[in-house]
Amino acid sequence: MLNPDGAERFQRRTAQAIDMNRDALSFETPEARLLKEVRDRYQPQFGFNLHDQDPRYTVGNTNKVSTIALLAPAFDDARSDNHIRIAAKQVAAVFASAMQEFIPGHVSKYDDSFEPRAFGDNIQRWGTSTVLVESGGWPNDREKMFIRKLNYAGLLASLFSIAAGSHTQAPLAVYDRLPFGTKYLYDVVLRGTRLKAAETVTPVKVDVGINIDESVNASTGAVELVGTIVDIGDLSIYGAFRDIPMNGTLLRSEEVRMDQKLSMAELELLIPKE
Repeated sequence: MLNPDGAERFQRRTAQAIDMNRDALSFETPEARLLKEVRDRYQPQFGFNLHDQDPRYTVGNTNKVSTIALLAPAFDDARSDNHIRIAAKQVAAVFASAMQEFIPGHVSKYDDSFEPRAFGDNIQRWGTSTVLVESGGWPNDREKMFIRKLNYAGLLASLFSIAAGSHTQAPLAVYDRLPFGTKYLYDVVLRGTRLKAAETVTPVKVDVGINIDESVNASTGAVELVGTIVDIGDLSIYGAFRDIPMNGTLLRSEEVRMDQKLSMAELELLIPKE
């Protein structure tokens, strides 16, 4: 846990308001200095960079959720390979192969653009073969308990391959052919509703994309789930954790409009009863 203050506040930035994963050049934060000191002291051959990922990422141009995304980070702008990065790709291939046993088609590759301030890129540059593991989404797994099990299985397979030396035989194509992550997913899609935007306007057939996030109730201090309408229109290329056929149900602008907030009870009222 490199950012306990941020974790306590449920935010990426540290108590000093700095994104420590963009502090691998200037080392202004104590967290960044600590991480660099530990890496230099132990000189690990391999490292695993474990992150949460937005659960709405998808695999390539599909609408399949990206449950695990992997990356052997670049160490320069040219995204060159050397023996350090190749070893990371081999271990990532082992991890990916293990994931295909549990979640076939739900593994992607994270953006491999070089970020000179990021720790993953720099730890790779400093000589530690580094694998980034991003934990995305899975249906009905908001707390990512199933994905924790996947991390365990992937790490166990990877560590075993390192101990046995078998990672050197892992085909690089398994990693290289992973599609990059994209964003073609909403938490909820109301599919095929008719929206009447105003009394003088003819209703049109649309889909409604809704994302659900945690929010703190200002009155009670309780954490609640709140939906936000983030898209209206043709969402045929998008998937959803919850895809709801509306069968032409008529909705009006006072019920559905962009950026509208919905409680879970209000969301359920929009859905036609069988």
